[in-house]
Formats: sequence, C-alpha cells, structure tokens
Amino acid sequence: MSIAHASPMTGNLFRNRFYQTILISNLFLQIGIWVRNFAILMFVTDQTNNDPMAISLISVVEFAPIFVFSFIGGAFADRWRPKRTMIWCDFLSSASVLIVLVTLLYGSWEMIYLATFVSAILSQFSQPSVMKLFKQHVHPDQLQQGMALFQSLMAIFMIMGPALGIFLYHQFGIHISIAVMGVAFLLSALVLFRLPADEVEATTSEQKTLNLRKELADGFRYVWKSPVLKILAGAFAIAGFSVGIIQTLGLFVVTERLGQPKEFLQYLMMVNGVAMLVGGAIIMTLAKKVSPQVLLAFGMSVSALCIAGMGLSKSIPLTLALQFINGLTMPAIQIGINTLILQWTEQSYVGRVNGVLSPMFMGMMVIMMSLSGVIKANFPLVEIYCVSGIIMLLGAVILVPIFKHKADPAFASGSPEKAAV
Repeated sequence: MSIAHASPMTGNLFRNRFYQTILISNLFLQIGIWVRNFAILMFVTDQTNNDPMAISLISVVEFAPIFVFSFIGGAFADRWRPKRTMIWCDFLSSASVLIVLVTLLYGSWEMIYLATFVSAILSQFSQPSVMKLFKQHVHPDQLQQGMALFQSLMAIFMIMGPALGIFLYHQFGIHISIAVMGVAFLLSALVLFRLPADEVEATTSEQKTLNLRKELADGFRYVWKSPVLKILAGAFAIAGFSVGIIQTLGLFVVTERLGQPKEFLQYLMMVNGVAMLVGGAIIMTLAKKVSPQVLLAFGMSVSALCIAGMGLSKSIPLTLALQFINGLTMPAIQIGINTLILQWTEQSYVGRVNGVLSPMFMGMMVIMMSLSGVIKANFPLVEIYCVSGIIMLLGAVILVPIFKHKADPAFASGSPEKAAV
C-alpha cells in the first residue's frame, strides 16, 4: 500500500498531488450538483404549482439509486482501478446530462428527473473509489484533517450553491442550467487525469474468480465481525430514519412555519453552509485532540435538539440560529463517520464496507422520504420534526459502546479477523 509519508501539517497535505486533484475535481462536481439540486427544485415547483409529491420525488430519485447501487458500487470499487472508475463516472454523468438536455428541448419536462437519477447511480461507483484513494495516498495521521478540509469545500458550496442554482434558473432558464451541469461534470473528469496512476494489485487465480455475491457477503461479514463498524451500521440506520422523515419538508418549514416564499429556502441553506465552513475549520484545529467517536456522538446529539427546535420555531431569527448550530455539527458527524470507517477498515475492504454502511443510512432515508408526503398529510409539521429529533438522539445513544475501542495504528493493514478483536 502506498501512503504519502508527509508529516501531519496542513501545508504538506496541500502539496499532496492526490489531495490537490480531488479538491479541484470536487469543486466542479459541487457546481454541477448544486445547480442540479436547486434549478431542478425551482423548475419542478413551478411546473407543478408546489405539489408535495412532485417535490418529494426529486429526493426519491436522488437517494433511491444510492440505496440500491451502493452495495454494487462498493464491491466494484474494490475490484476496479479507482482512477479509471472515477473518470468514467464523471464522463458518463456529463453525457447523461446532455441526453436530458436534448430530451427537454424536444420532449416532456418530466425527463428532468433522469439527470438526478443517473448521476446518483454513478456516484455510487465513484465515491467508494475516492475513499480507497484516500486510504492509499493520505497519511493515517492526516486522515481526519484531510476530511475536515474536504468538508470545508462542501460547506462553501452550501453557502454559494443554492444561490447559484436559483440564479441560473431564474436568469437563464432550465436549459442553460442543465448545460452548466454537464460542463461541470466534464471538467471534473478532465481534472482527474492528474491523479497518480492506479496501483495494479497482484491477484491470485482464486481472487479473479470471486463473484459479486461472494464479495458482498464478505463485506457484510467484515462489518459484522467489527464491534465498531457494527454499531456504526445501527447508528447509520437510525440517523437515516430521522433524516428521511424531514428531508423533503424544509420547503414547508419555510412556507408554513415561517410564512416566507419558497425562495427563502436558499437562505436557510446558506446559513447552514456558513456554519459548516466554521465547523470544519474548528474540527481541523481539533483533529489531533478529539476522537472521531466523540465527534460523531456530539454531532448527532446537537443535531437532534436542533431538528426538534426548527420544527417548533415560528421565529425567523430562532430558526436561522438553530440552522446555524445544526450546520456547525454536520462536519463533526461526517468527518467522524468517514474517519471511523477508514481507521477500522483495511484498504482492500474500504469499498465494500462503504457499500454495506451507506445503504443502512440511505435505505431508511429513502423509505421515510417516500412516506413523508403521506406523513405530512396526516400529522402536524411540529410533531414530525420533534419525532425526527428524538430518533436522532437515539442514534447518538447507541454509539456509547464504541468509546471503549481505540483504533490501532497497525489495524488498517490487518485481516478481517482483527476487526473482531
């Protein structure tokens, strides 16, 4: 395994060619994703006159493929060359957007959902490859810091992304917005050619004949044998249940609880993004002092309180304040999760472990998102948000047993059986 032998200083991390390339590629990906998210949301809202089912369908087509294909994508990420996989995924995302654009010009507007659907599928082959390359090219001492910097870039787009998507849609229309998406994905693919060449791993004849079903089973066994990964899977499922209930209801918090037009949603997202940027910077400075277990449990606990508070609030300043606090904790959750996965998973299993854990979250989230329209029709928004907060708090509670486990620096190169120690 090749790992960049740099000291855990920020400057050395930025001199890492792999890390530079991933940040630049992600810059273009974030442009494409946020233009997609908000231009399509505004377009569908206008086309359907705020139909909750049509709006929730956007999230369903985005997250349902993640649930289905993360199993498969994770297994293939461990078998395919990660650089080649990521480049092809971005090229195909760009091509699919071009097809959607042509269809929009000559066909039905409902084809807009296809752009989200295809890119969501391809991301499940690309994202595990990124994690695998992190394992190869970033020093273990820099993993948490690297994740914090990576998260900060996404936080910047939480600030700019909604405004960018809404601006493009209102100024230039859906066709130009879709074209910007395609160009962004294409530029990401071109940047990825800067990545170091893929390592060609030696494989035995037995490894070459392994089938997908067996590899998926190996991934499940690996997670089941690890006390940390097993608990993390449970927390993932509970968090997905909590987030799924409210995932598509943010627009109704804006219109019903705050009495604002739908465009006000971008300001909630921007506040969240500023907070995530600040939170990522704080965690970057604490990366060597705070364990990922603490980050994750703390983040989920605070998020639970903020979710319930946003449901109860009818005050714009209070809702914005709760959104800011919630945003501060999001980097702690995401960095804690990713660091725990990388610390407790050997390189050859990173893709499959991702493929097992992600569906625990996404599966529950997709199920609850699919039901959120029905839930919204039968229960008050306040009750829905309070129940979501209580469930998230339960997810934080079940993390308690992992505090007694401390990752061994030599663990990542060990066998699956070591995960049970």
